[in-house]
Amino acid sequence: MVDRPLTLMAVHAHPDDEATGTGGVLARYAAEGIRTVLVTCTDGGCGDGPGGAKPGEPGHDPAAVAAMRRQELEASCEVLKVSHLELLDYADSGMMGWAANDAPGSFWRTPVAEAAARLADLMHRYRPDVVVTYDENGFYGHPDHIQANRITTAALELSGLTPKVYWTTAPRSMMKRFGEVMREFGSDWEEADTAGSAEAAGAAEPAAVPEMPEIGLPDEEITTWVDTTAFGGQKFDALAAHASQGENIFFLKMGKERFTELMGVETFVRVRDTTDAPVPENDLFAGLR
Repeated sequence: MVDRPLTLMAVHAHPDDEATGTGGVLARYAAEGIRTVLVTCTDGGCGDGPGGAKPGEPGHDPAAVAAMRRQELEASCEVLKVSHLELLDYADSGMMGWAANDAPGSFWRTPVAEAAARLADLMHRYRPDVVVTYDENGFYGHPDHIQANRITTAALELSGLTPKVYWTTAPRSMMKRFGEVMREFGSDWEEADTAGSAEAAGAAEPAAVPEMPEIGLPDEEITTWVDTTAFGGQKFDALAAHASQGENIFFLKMGKERFTELMGVETFVRVRDTTDAPVPENDLFAGLR
């Protein structure tokens, strides 16, 4: 029997990522008395500025954006009842191909060993039983998400700890449903102007942005389906706390009821386990309690 609380550690790239992919499990497990630790790797400075100003446009001040997003992150954590927020505070690297990828201090440019050592220190402090981050492609190819996967993997090795480890994902069946709902609300699911965005943000070679692999996994490859329906309102409110990025948070357009209907289950792939809990499972802490 452990003499400390069961602990979930979620390692995310930017302010607002915690709500999008894991807001439900953070809220659910906090309500169940589990200690929840959120590690946010970057300052979010490549997010939208006032009036939706993009990086490199007039009115976009990365330091001011980062300060605003920190306030929003703290508000989101309050909504989700996150026990501990830890900030690595690297500079946001922007989308793949942006000049910000190689800017001094960017997370993408930071040596994995350096950031992993800092994360390993946090792992030693909190001794998580479950660690959640992104897959090796960062779910959708974002450099900071990819780097979060890399430093989490390295930090686990450095720490010598053996928590259950999960990568966030989405079932392909749900991705199809996302597309239907987005079109219903006037968005084009197929449209992805990554190269244009890179050019606007000062990328030298926007055309060189690699093609993104298909998002999500076939349903049968997903190991863990966690029902967070009861916490859909909290997850929605946590996303809404990131108001400065509202233009990019499509889900806020649909209202709490539709949002909860669509986002009431969070899905994961279990990539490390010592409990032998059978899969598919419906609890990240299966085999631990």
